[in-house]
Amino acid sequence: MDKVTKNKYSENTKLSEVLKSPEANKIIAKYKLPCLGCAMAAYEAEILTLGQVSKFYGIDINSLLKELNEIS
Repeated sequence: MDKVTKNKYSENTKLSEVLKSPEANKIIAKYKLPCLGCAMAAYEAEILTLGQVSKFYGIDINSLLKELNEIS
């Protein structure tokens, strides 16, 4: 029987969940997400999803998710 792979990250994953992983953190940094350095970053990371952040900053969500799920 084929093994079914479930992706850990999706458009609905909170940014704070992604930032818990050092590997995922490096991928997020590669996309130069500007909000990570702002004063509201900790608060926003708890409420914003990858899909929302990608839409706000013009990030290709499909590429981002592909990279993130390759490490999970």
